[in-house]
Amino acid sequence: MIIYITGGARSGKSRFAEAKVASLGEKVAYIATAIPFDDGMKDRIAKHQSQRPASWQTIEQYKHFETLIDKNAFLEANALIFDCATVMITNIMMDSGLDFDTVAVETVNALEREIAKEVEQLLKICREENKQLVIVSNEVGLGLVPSYRMGNFFRDIQGRINQLLASEADEVHFVVSGIPLQIK
Repeated sequence: MIIYITGGARSGKSRFAEAKVASLGEKVAYIATAIPFDDGMKDRIAKHQSQRPASWQTIEQYKHFETLIDKNAFLEANALIFDCATVMITNIMMDSGLDFDTVAVETVNALEREIAKEVEQLLKICREENKQLVIVSNEVGLGLVPSYRMGNFFRDIQGRINQLLASEADEVHFVVSGIPLQIK
């Protein structure tokens, strides 16, 4: 089963996802996509770590999901939480080294295809290994239009990846102000 959870920033998505994955199995692996690149991100990571059970194993990874099959934490888990697709996309965009102020749209389209392949690989390996998967992602289509080019590319890629995740999921939940609403 694939469960997709979306909502705005600080809406309670992760807390809801953690409760949801805990109900799916005793052995949980947490696929963490964040990179502790500054004090703010280190603080966010620490807060996320403090709110989940110590028995959960953590896999720090945001791409190359075909390698999950080589990780004991993945193999031993019967339920996984992937938090989050938004940070994964950001990391991959930053890894690309592209200058988003001048890059050709075709190059960004190729990067989006790479990101979609990563997502599809994650879904495929979880299905093949019969893992319950809870995916967290930010809903980015409800805010202002970004005033800079990279922000527009990010919003568009994130929106289309969210649509992919929602279409593949068995359940979809939207979280607002800590309240989850099941929409699929």
